Amino acid sequence: MKKRLLKILALLLFVILLLVGIFFVADCLFPISIAKQKNTQTILAQDGTPLWRFADENGVWRYPIKLDEVPNDYLDALLNYEDRYFYHHFGVNLASLLRAAWQNITNKKIISGGSTISMQVARLLYPHDRTMIGKLKQVFRTLQLELHFKKDEILTLYINHAPFDGTIEGLGAASWSYFGKAPKALTRSESVLLAILPQAPSRLRPDRYPERAKKARDKVLTRLSQYQIWSPDMIKQVQKEEVWVYPRKKPQLAPLLARRLSQQYPNIDIIHSNIDLSLQYNLEDIARNRKNQLPPKTSLAILVVDHTDMTVKGYVGSADFNDKERFGQVDMISALRSPGSTLKPFIYALAIDDGMIHSESLLQDTPRINSDYLPTNFDKSFYGPVSASEALKNSLNLPAVQLIEHYGPKRFTGNLVDIGLSLVSTGNNPNISYILGGASLRMDNLVSAYSAFARHGQVSPLRFTQIEPLLSKPFISDGSAWITRQMLINNQQLAYKTGTSYGYRDAWAMGINPRYLIGIWVGRPDGTPVVGQYGTITAVPILRQVNTLLLNKERRLNRPLPVVIKPATVTLHKICWPSGQILPITDENCHRQKSAWILNNMVPPTLDTLASLNNNIYRSGWVTIWVNDEGKRVSADCRNAHKKQIALWPIALENWLLPKERRQSRLPEVDKNCPILGKDTFSPLNIIGLRDKQLVKRLQGQNDVTIDLIPQGGNGDKWWFLDGELIAHTHNEQKASLTITQKGLHNLLLLDQSGQIVRMAFTFD
Repeated sequence: MKKRLLKILALLLFVILLLVGIFFVADCLFPISIAKQKNTQTILAQDGTPLWRFADENGVWRYPIKLDEVPNDYLDALLNYEDRYFYHHFGVNLASLLRAAWQNITNKKIISGGSTISMQVARLLYPHDRTMIGKLKQVFRTLQLELHFKKDEILTLYINHAPFDGTIEGLGAASWSYFGKAPKALTRSESVLLAILPQAPSRLRPDRYPERAKKARDKVLTRLSQYQIWSPDMIKQVQKEEVWVYPRKKPQLAPLLARRLSQQYPNIDIIHSNIDLSLQYNLEDIARNRKNQLPPKTSLAILVVDHTDMTVKGYVGSADFNDKERFGQVDMISALRSPGSTLKPFIYALAIDDGMIHSESLLQDTPRINSDYLPTNFDKSFYGPVSASEALKNSLNLPAVQLIEHYGPKRFTGNLVDIGLSLVSTGNNPNISYILGGASLRMDNLVSAYSAFARHGQVSPLRFTQIEPLLSKPFISDGSAWITRQMLINNQQLAYKTGTSYGYRDAWAMGINPRYLIGIWVGRPDGTPVVGQYGTITAVPILRQVNTLLLNKERRLNRPLPVVIKPATVTLHKICWPSGQILPITDENCHRQKSAWILNNMVPPTLDTLASLNNNIYRSGWVTIWVNDEGKRVSADCRNAHKKQIALWPIALENWLLPKERRQSRLPEVDKNCPILGKDTFSPLNIIGLRDKQLVKRLQGQNDVTIDLIPQGGNGDKWWFLDGELIAHTHNEQKASLTITQKGLHNLLLLDQSGQIVRMAFTFD
């Protein structure tokens, strides 16, 4: 009998060893993997609230969390109801299996399954049929889990894969979907409910079947009372709470930012953005409300950045993500668009740093001819003499062209590319048209470049996520940045620049307040024009609304706004036009006095644009002449000739000046006894054939009239403009024929090669 018992024990031991051997062989042949499902992604706001989620190929959303993010109340309920001895068995609880089997047999139906948490994880990772072979597969995978993973790791797998009805898996996704909060913030009642919900997620959904859910919750509470896990008072308190939740929601904020970050970080499950949740809600509301005021197929984009740390707080890439008519799924923040005039502040800042101008330098808003490019102002009018600050604030085109001609378009473009602001055009050949929107760029790069005016001349890339470091690159000096920002300020707390691209395709407003950079774009994503839509009318109202929202938010937070301090390199001086330099107000060369911000005590003279004529009198600024004892102008080699310096206005401005400021008044009479010959003589430009304010009438029976116009004086080639449009190019004193067909007031302007201009208005009836 004893020998027989030993044989049985030996056989049993052999079988056990054989099974163990088979298990380890199978473990090598069929290794367990916990990464069978495709990753899902969740984009979080700065406070951790989900903004958007990307489900897997089956539409399932998982929001993975760590064990220390799970409330203890949930673990109490889960472990004591599902698997009380989880930390003590090796994955399969034989006692539970036998008990479940007996209950199912005696009741002739399935009462309980007897599966441990480890076995449930195995089934979740490797689904199987409800057959004996399927059960054996489940046991095999369970033992593999216990062999290769720690208990806490297996529990974490359950927490992140437990089913909560259809498209929701894991406690994290369930907590946000049902209760709109992080798992750590769940109440006791909510924790118990989510612990039992995976048992029958469709049948117990609290948003659909609150009574069923409450009954199931109370069943768990009874178990906790039975095992004395919670006190009777605590259980009674939870039992009194009703089960009621809002209809289940999925996170649906900042969809275009979410798509952008998902593409940028495809292997990260949880992406922590810097988005301010409440601000994002408000910005999306603004966009949806504004779209109803816009023409058909028009979209808009809003980008808000805290320039103190360059974190992106608000990102609205389209008017409405779900509006197909307005191309709502096209992200206009990352799209290439013409910037209109929004690049102008950069040329002014670079020119200040280069010693070309100060804030009140005299610039020329007059017609300009540059090869085949004929720039005009947006309203096709000309304002003559303007200061740098006035030209920038009013977004005048021609003064900006004057600056980029001096600075160099290739040098200008290179500086922008160096800070990450790439400009794209046909042929990618930098030219003066770039300053007026003749190239395309992205809004996010443009907003980043504007950080120079808020960050002491340093440009920093935008920080969309919390893992991106704060970087900076020098672009302009602190003083130049401060002066340019002062030139842009429209009130005490907002400096902004507008822009409108050719054909009304893009309307821009770029704003800087004490804490935020604000980018606004309005237009049609397909590039078709919208007549009458431009920056000041379309984009600025949105900018002001967003700025008010941001400043009110700062006041509610009782957070002091950053203070902009004037750099020591910037000083205020009284300068005089036309020289642009410091003179006493009593000096005869000080025609108009201005208060100017000066950088590094450098007071640059007025820019001289004349280079084609070798004639001193056509130049601007300080000009040397020779006068005799009578004060008359003479040749330098005349007897008793004395050198004298006078300040002359740029020749192109003659027609906008007061009579006493013009050359004919400023230049002394020429002495006939020792006259100046050839060089350094001045020939005023005039038009013969039409008078200023003349009424032109057509002959009876005719719809138009043709007038022959002859230029008198001036130098070289002539260019004729009618109502801001170039209509003729003539040589020397060659006449031009002007045909008028449209009734009303017209403006005629003649420009010669020296830059001299004559203009007149007439009415055609």
